[in-house]
Amino acid sequence: MALLTLTSFLTLDGVMQAPGGREEDRSDGFDYGGWLVPFSDEDMARFMIEVFDRCDAFLLGRRTYEIFAAYWPKVTDPDDPIASRLNSLPKHVVTRTLDTADWHNSHIVRGDLVEEVTRLKQQPGREIQVHGSARLAHGLIAHGLVDVYNLLVYPVFLGKGRRLFPDGGTPTAFTLDGHRTTRAGVTIQTYRPTGPAEFGDFPLDQ
Repeated sequence: MALLTLTSFLTLDGVMQAPGGREEDRSDGFDYGGWLVPFSDEDMARFMIEVFDRCDAFLLGRRTYEIFAAYWPKVTDPDDPIASRLNSLPKHVVTRTLDTADWHNSHIVRGDLVEEVTRLKQQPGREIQVHGSARLAHGLIAHGLVDVYNLLVYPVFLGKGRRLFPDGGTPTAFTLDGHRTTRAGVTIQTYRPTGPAEFGDFPLDQ
């Protein structure tokens, strides 16, 4: 049975929108695209290669799929550790608007999200990976379908933009499975959900 893992680049205020380029995603008037670029370094690249090395399939939202499909097929080096996997491994695209997905080994996912993702997770494999895909991530988080979160938090505050964790989600507790810090000041944290969040009070002084 495969794990569903989510890897997300986040600002200090939790924004995940358009990390990689100024024109990547200007929806809702977002004009701060490319905020990740000044902090990109070898440490970040090394971690991402480790993530892609564990991948057996991808689960992507329509917008992220289109961004990836416009770029990665042009990277044809078979030794590229990221492009070689994106271009060859199965890509399951959750969409209501696309009729076809022409990038090699791409498959449209329709129907009930919980049923379809549960079916994918029951297949043999190591990791089904979600990258970007904010709206899809919201649905997966809401239904408790994500097994592992890789959160790369960048030392920048934006004040607006689409966030990974929306308001109104189910309170959930996590355990920290790993952490490191890049030389550029990015903290990389790996979490697994452990169940409902717990609450309490500190004892009052008598």
